[in-house]
Amino acid sequence: MADRFEVRIMDEFTPEFLQAARALYLENRWINENDDPAFPGNAFANSFVVVAAFSATGELAGVGRSISDGVSDAYIQDIMTAKKFRKQGVGKLVTMTIAEELKKRNIDWIGIVGVPGTEMFYAGCGLRCAPGHTLWLGGKE
Repeated sequence: MADRFEVRIMDEFTPEFLQAARALYLENRWINENDDPAFPGNAFANSFVVVAAFSATGELAGVGRSISDGVSDAYIQDIMTAKKFRKQGVGKLVTMTIAEELKKRNIDWIGIVGVPGTEMFYAGCGLRCAPGHTLWLGGKE
């Protein structure tokens, strides 16, 4: 099913793409209407890799990004799929495309933080849990 989608590594962010991406973040409740209107544009501009999946009609079906030092380490984050395209392989396609692009750029340590219940999804993308590691958080509580 994933072959119905075009996946692109994004290096330019048109106003139309940013509007569709913001709508996707809102739909997934990762931001709300009162959050900075420059998001996700600023986040994308400061990311190492941004990947988007588009439907056959050009609709934004999913997106994800990574942050990195550009030398050895990267984190994949903000993997999300539009509700109407869920269960069609979009999230996996985006995740795996980011991981493949990071490997092409010689990034050999790739991390991701998944919320409870996403273990099977990320395992299906070829990622594995890092036993013995502890997640530390700072910033907003």
